[in-house]
Amino acid sequence: MFKVGVTARLDEPMAPHTSFRIGGPADLYVCPRDAAQAREVLAVCARESVPVFLLGGGTNLLVSDRGIRGAVVDLSRMAGISVRDGVVTAHAGTPVSEVSEAACAHGLSGLEFAYSLPGSVGGAVWMNARCYDAEIGDVLEQVDYLDLATLRRHRYRMRREDWAYKKSPFQDRGRLVLSASLRLKPGDPRQMRGAMQSHREDRERKGHFRYPCAGSLFKNNRAFGAPTGQLVDSLGLKGTRIGDAQVAPYHGNIFINLGAARAVEMRALIELVEAAVRDRLGFQLEREVILAGDWDPHDP
Repeated sequence: MFKVGVTARLDEPMAPHTSFRIGGPADLYVCPRDAAQAREVLAVCARESVPVFLLGGGTNLLVSDRGIRGAVVDLSRMAGISVRDGVVTAHAGTPVSEVSEAACAHGLSGLEFAYSLPGSVGGAVWMNARCYDAEIGDVLEQVDYLDLATLRRHRYRMRREDWAYKKSPFQDRGRLVLSASLRLKPGDPRQMRGAMQSHREDRERKGHFRYPCAGSLFKNNRAFGAPTGQLVDSLGLKGTRIGDAQVAPYHGNIFINLGAARAVEMRALIELVEAAVRDRLGFQLEREVILAGDWDPHDP
């Protein structure tokens, strides 16, 4: 179906490819190596009427136990970093932490906030990844992307009005991010390294790396008066468990897989917390996590 050099497998379990370590098989799993291979894969799928799901770093993603119908196109092999004249350019599959490391090595400041942030550059652009009072949109200069309707390559140049809290112009899912260029400023590598290590230690203290999880499950809405984790904690929901899916006993906005959690259990836990916050506090939480795959309509 594809040219030599494109990795493709049938009935590939998705659990190893997500940070939750949850998810059934994809009918077809494909790993293009570069933009040209990605375009070829998408063209073949369009010609054969095969639905496509684009996979980045596998964070912020809950795949159903029944898996994903059609083709999963994993962009993780489309990785690489270049640095020139204060601009760091990274391909979509590059881990965000590696880009932060490269910027520091070149004495370029502005990406310290992203160190130890899970996920890939493509996902960070798509979500306008944010933490420690900074976001990708603060440093983004341009994005090369593929229009999924025409399979033509385009370049987006930054317009700040297109971006908001964890919102980007790429969330219509009609564009595949190929690479992003980030405009940074000269900085002291020692100070930058100190900030990066501080962020890593903060995530460790909060328990982001203790169990498979998706980081923060819900967005923080300042209009609610408190971070989501504090809202969940105020209702006594930390530690709540359905099967091996649990609201972390140490953080109300981190949902963890204790080892053998099923997607249906994690989804039920998410909906339980949403209902409790809505019914008892009057707030509708907004998920960061996306549900993907073939969900049984009879599941709770």
